Amino acid sequence: MSLKPSNSEKNLMLPVSDPPHGTEDKDRLIRGDEKLFRGSSMTKRGAYAALSYMACAVLLVLFNKAALSSYNFPSANVVTLVQMVCSCCFLYALRRWKVISFTVGDSFSDNATSMVPIKTLRQTSPLAGTYLLYMLATMESVRGVNVPMYTTLRRTTVVFTMVVEYLLAGQKYTYSVVGSVGLIVLGAFIAGARDLSFDVYGYSIVFMSNITTAIYLATISRIGKSSGLNSFGLMWCNGVLCAPVLLFWTFIRGDLEATISFPHLFSPGFLVVMFCSCTLAFFLNYSIFLNTTLNSAVTQTICGNLKDLFTIGLGWMIFGGLPFDLLNVIGQLLGFIGSGLYAYYKLIGK
Repeated sequence: MSLKPSNSEKNLMLPVSDPPHGTEDKDRLIRGDEKLFRGSSMTKRGAYAALSYMACAVLLVLFNKAALSSYNFPSANVVTLVQMVCSCCFLYALRRWKVISFTVGDSFSDNATSMVPIKTLRQTSPLAGTYLLYMLATMESVRGVNVPMYTTLRRTTVVFTMVVEYLLAGQKYTYSVVGSVGLIVLGAFIAGARDLSFDVYGYSIVFMSNITTAIYLATISRIGKSSGLNSFGLMWCNGVLCAPVLLFWTFIRGDLEATISFPHLFSPGFLVVMFCSCTLAFFLNYSIFLNTTLNSAVTQTICGNLKDLFTIGLGWMIFGGLPFDLLNVIGQLLGFIGSGLYAYYKLIGK
């Protein structure tokens, strides 16, 4: 009886950041990198990654909102920690069951229990460091300014991302892309025009959050292409390195103690919300790594802007509490148009 894996077994492999390089998979390689249409600079896999990210991100925000607001869960840090631990558990189980690999072109000829060598973990440590900085700066930035100004200033992340990519990788952009990004930033400031209350500390923290976000996405793009790891491998390394630090952080802040005394901790409804949140967080992180490595850090940021528009709409319909404001609507529409133009120019290769 032959032990050679069948084609159906090979198809159990989930898509990763880079297509396989073996001669057996040549046809699949061509199909996987097929352009959306003639002249497009984005592949079908890249488009699927971008759409998957936006869908997961919108749903995750709604479930996190339900956990933190509807159930009044006391700590966002603990939610992040639980999501990270669950993602590592998912990755470990899928790797053991040979459903996924952690490296590009892995044929599972090695021991199924092998994960990632220590040398590779050290190589990806900058990714974990930038993630922790990004996470801490983002959480602190929410405290410093009101919500309209926070949304306005965070939209400028795309500019910081373009600057960081230019400094780290020499990436240059066409006038069409720069113009669409300018429209996004203009729309963001129009949306928050009624709340332009200046706060040096708050503004500084938000801009620091923008910088750390840009560095984090650019680091994903660089390490994803140089480490030999696919999206799952990058997620595994990031989780293994960051989870102990985040656990220590929640312990010294007293978040774990507050979680233990949370009255709805074992409520069926809360557990369902947390399960959905952790599952979506897993797919969201995967789609972020996939989208950034297949497309670019700037594309990932633009997808985040598009995601915000759908999140605002669904959040208003489900949770309410958002008063109508003409400037805000005009600003959001300009941001949507700018994001749409960027997507169009990306598709046609300009």
